[in-house]
Amino acid sequence: MVEQPSNEIPSVSLARQFLRLLAGNSLLLLGLVLLGAVIAFTALGYLFVDLELARLNAAPISQPPSLEHWFGTDAVGRSILALLVIGTPKTLLIGLLAGICGITIGTCLGFFAGYVRGWADTFIRIISDVLFVIPILFLLVFIIEYFPVGAVWIMGIVIGVLSWMGTARTIRAQVLTLRERAFVNMARASGAGTGRIIFLELMPNLTSYLAASFVQAVSGGILFSIGLEVLGLGPANSQTLGWSIWWANDYGAVLRGFWWWWGSPVVMIVIIFLGLFLTSLGLDRIANPRLRGTS
Repeated sequence: MVEQPSNEIPSVSLARQFLRLLAGNSLLLLGLVLLGAVIAFTALGYLFVDLELARLNAAPISQPPSLEHWFGTDAVGRSILALLVIGTPKTLLIGLLAGICGITIGTCLGFFAGYVRGWADTFIRIISDVLFVIPILFLLVFIIEYFPVGAVWIMGIVIGVLSWMGTARTIRAQVLTLRERAFVNMARASGAGTGRIIFLELMPNLTSYLAASFVQAVSGGILFSIGLEVLGLGPANSQTLGWSIWWANDYGAVLRGFWWWWGSPVVMIVIIFLGLFLTSLGLDRIANPRLRGTS
């Protein structure tokens, strides 16, 4: 009897492994559910919400939540729901760009410093230590104050370029512990070059850790962007969540009792940060064997 070839698709197997991983990691599952809810809110909003209501004087001013305007309106006649639908993806975009830039720079420098060592390690550590003691928010305020940012994507890149130090230091420490392991020595003895060892031997062992670091970098990018926007800095023409809070503060929404104006973006920000935080904890549990048995 001739054995029939298996028709199982690899992607199905990977999907099952991912589902089993989620089933055993409640923090990661809850975090992804919250982030999925935020993405679903934005996607459905673009389909069913009239985004023209985000323009000035497009709706009655200072109206509390009602059947017509579910999240109310602000003092300049804009629908809070429409502002949330437009602002949420822009805030997420800033965080994603900041995370990508920060994790890419930090990972490259960390791997290079930890594996190559020598003068490169010394130089990268000095630069990292000098920049690490400078408050990033203060540095961002100084830069954006004198070099105004005109677009959301530029702001994300600027934040990412200035927030790689923590990733570089931690990646370097991880690489220092892995570079003398047996599998690395075997690869080195077989004639593998530095690039091959880093990408094919070291990096796969740090995938979960890099994923957790990326999520943390995204959280940091969003936090810094909101802080700058609340201070009145950043791309003023972009309707992000941070600028929604700035408008509410500028018009005295708290003192005037317009709780729906500032409350809606704050709740959305809390959901985003909670989702990212739980996702980071879940990924950290995968990366750190000592945490896998914890609940």
